[in-house]
Amino acid sequence: MPVLTLLSDPAARDLSDAAVRDVGGGLAVSAPRWLRTGAAVEVELRDGAVLGDGVREAWHARGVDVVLQTGGVRRRRLLLADMDSTMIEQECIDELAAQVGVGERVAAITARAMNGELDFAAALHERVGLLQGLPVDVVRTVLDERISLAPGGRELLATTTAHGGYAALVSGGFTHFTEVVAKRLGFDEHRANTLEVEEERLTGRVVPPVVGRDAKVAALHDITARLGLTPADVVAVGDGANDLPMLQLAGLGVALHAKPVVAQRAPVRVDHGDLTALLYLQGYSDDEIVR
Repeated sequence: MPVLTLLSDPAARDLSDAAVRDVGGGLAVSAPRWLRTGAAVEVELRDGAVLGDGVREAWHARGVDVVLQTGGVRRRRLLLADMDSTMIEQECIDELAAQVGVGERVAAITARAMNGELDFAAALHERVGLLQGLPVDVVRTVLDERISLAPGGRELLATTTAHGGYAALVSGGFTHFTEVVAKRLGFDEHRANTLEVEEERLTGRVVPPVVGRDAKVAALHDITARLGLTPADVVAVGDGANDLPMLQLAGLGVALHAKPVVAQRAPVRVDHGDLTALLYLQGYSDDEIVR
């Protein structure tokens, strides 16, 4: 049975039963079920229900994400997550570049690559090349002083684990960062690019192969096969163009505060909630979330 979910900023708590009635129209077949009072609510709709033209856009302008899931599995057994601007609030390569005075130049390339305007691998090689000679211990400085975890990430991982799920961090960034972030949040494994290091300095090269969009899809297939799961068992989250094929393949693919091209084409778009939105979309209520 289709499920309609409304999500707003978790701190706002300004949703009401009236909003559910307005969005669902006369299609609801159940009473609203509040997942987080005033911020996350779901309701079952009649089979075959569709939302009218412009409904999502109209409510998006009011600070509300509207998601219609057509049925099937609700709680997914595998979480696949991007790292940069998803599980953390920064782009690691931009923060490294800032240490050698090319931050704005690299950030501009990153923005275009993440919106699908540039070939990911070529853009990665160009940006990493600008880091040549940077002492590798700067990575630790950046991790300690410039990297922050995205809101809701700890709850997402703790709840996924508590309910028997498996979590993998799959990033187009670098293992120097994913290793630490995965440990901080409790991921079961991590995959990313490896920066080449010689004499304790970055060479400006990436150890092949590059982890990009194809590698993220391969990770989904590899991990589901290993665990005896299917893509329908996967909830995936990301924000960049290299995440899009992974999001489109997953049973629940969520573009979270994503770049325009990704937000337009991803199965599910969340612009106002934080990472706990992935839990609410799977039907978890606040009393089930591990905080």
